[in-house]
Amino acid sequence: MTWTRPADLVAQVRKAWARGALLVPLAGGESPFPLRLKLRGPASADLVDRFDEVRTWAAELGLLRHMRIETRQFRHRVRGISTLPHEAWVDSLGDALALVGQTREAGVFAHMVQLTRDRQPGLLGWLQARPMQALALASDWSHLLDVVAWMQAHPRPGIYLRQVDIHGVHSKFIERHRGVLIELFDSVLQESAIDADAGGVTGFQRRYGFAAKPDRVRFRVLDPALSLLPGVTSGDITLDVDSFRALRCGVTRIFITENETNFLAFPAVAGSLALFGAGYGFEVLDGNTWLQQSRLYYWGDIDTHGFAILDQLRARFPDAQSFLMDRATLMAFESVWGWEDNPLTRDLLRLREEERRLYDDLRDQRIRANLRLEQEFIGFDRVRSVLAGLD
Repeated sequence: MTWTRPADLVAQVRKAWARGALLVPLAGGESPFPLRLKLRGPASADLVDRFDEVRTWAAELGLLRHMRIETRQFRHRVRGISTLPHEAWVDSLGDALALVGQTREAGVFAHMVQLTRDRQPGLLGWLQARPMQALALASDWSHLLDVVAWMQAHPRPGIYLRQVDIHGVHSKFIERHRGVLIELFDSVLQESAIDADAGGVTGFQRRYGFAAKPDRVRFRVLDPALSLLPGVTSGDITLDVDSFRALRCGVTRIFITENETNFLAFPAVAGSLALFGAGYGFEVLDGNTWLQQSRLYYWGDIDTHGFAILDQLRARFPDAQSFLMDRATLMAFESVWGWEDNPLTRDLLRLREEERRLYDDLRDQRIRANLRLEQEFIGFDRVRSVLAGLD
């Protein structure tokens, strides 16, 4: 068994530093000192077989600074009484910091603690729990405290993040630090200032009452006879969600496609419009009564993720139909088959029988491993042919 060397003891202190354990007492947490280190020494047989090495090992440990080595006497049947290192201790924070060369960094953290104690004592617990994360934020800490104080004075402000006016704080600062600000805000804000149903960085604005940029819907009118906006009978149109919901039109078919070129080049179809898809997010279509009354078609890639998106769309629109996501289309374009990274294997309960059989063949690799046909490789002759055959 390997004996513990001086470098091994210092490495243990370094690990304690990396965990943040050495900084915790500076923030008022429990002190780990005196800190006992793991020390493995020679076995009884080593005193006979490797006596000179044992003496050298003991001497090296005895030379260590900022560390207390306790010894113990051993009675050996050959060597008699021998005194060997038995325990290793670091008695103080100062000794530990000197061993790992982090005295300056600890001073920086101590300054952060004092700043927090003076301005936001409610965050001392966060410093105890996240000392290394806090130290990495040292250059921004004062501004983070400014933002916390502003938020306490303006709960649920109802403005955009870049409208926040704090002296010395750049307009993008809050956006860049949303992750840590979630933890800080949650530590000190009143419950009434937090929408607990909104989580994560993407839910930051809603969680704390900031104004969010409106979601938008991009679409094309496919029928020149329709006019959804005054004087507009075609074109690539983008509206905020509320305006899209307020449209009144005679649309009977809606084609959702994930590929921009397919969206822009989609052929003219009577009483129809094309939506540029949202991947796995269809929340923007919620609450749209006229959309509910139209026939929806989803055109995605023929792969496991494409069918998963179709399955998710049907959670909101159970009658939505797939478009060009059938086995015949797949086989007709074998020459342009591609490769799907990380195919899904879970069951999709909203697929119809033909779709489910094709999905099962894809996820079980029955046709070809990781098979994918991207929608952009499907020729428009086939698109027009399928459109002509729709009821």
